[in-house]
Amino acid sequence: MIMTNFTKKLFASLALVGAVLCGNAVSAQDYYTNQNSSSLDEKNFRLGLSINPNIGWYRYNDDDYKSGSKMGFSYGLIADLGFAKNYYFSTGLLINSIASSVEPPASAADNAKRDLIRLQYVDVPLTVKLKSNENELGRFYGQFGFTAGFKVSGKEKLAGETKKRGIDKDDLFRLGLQLGGGAEWKLNDNLALLTGLSFNNGFTRAINNEGKPKTSFVALNLGLFF
Repeated sequence: MIMTNFTKKLFASLALVGAVLCGNAVSAQDYYTNQNSSSLDEKNFRLGLSINPNIGWYRYNDDDYKSGSKMGFSYGLIADLGFAKNYYFSTGLLINSIASSVEPPASAADNAKRDLIRLQYVDVPLTVKLKSNENELGRFYGQFGFTAGFKVSGKEKLAGETKKRGIDKDDLFRLGLQLGGGAEWKLNDNLALLTGLSFNNGFTRAINNEGKPKTSFVALNLGLFF
């Protein structure tokens, strides 16, 4: 896929912001952010593991394409890096699968119905997470930002067939806008359970065919912070 100048500049800007925020977090002299408070439970840097079931669908420029939702999931490493009290740069490394079914219009050059189209990406979240003050139960959070994905696999299954096959002209890069929120439930001083919901809206093309679909999904976010 040939990236537009706008996409290149946007991705470069996000990477620069992430580098600056990470630098600020790493340069902190203490592991804890709230050195002047009576509590030392809030950590400046947290790593965790996450698994996120999702419901995905494809959005086509042509309304004659009929797309259905399918289940997918992502899993991998997540990290929160504090740069101010209750403000975090949230990133990670996730393997993410987004699936859908599609029925092209009869007028399309390739009008075969697909029972399944599944694209898999290596996703890097580039988001800002805002957290409430922590109490004995935990804390709430809101999250906003982008996800940058690089395709590692693309498969489809035609209606009436049992075997999957590779997708032609699937694009290498995906950029999405992510919005979400949830809670971190305190299990002990070093362990927290993450629960939340997020919506991810892709705004780069996923497959270079007549319909030129983009991908979106809603995910249930589950994880453990250490």
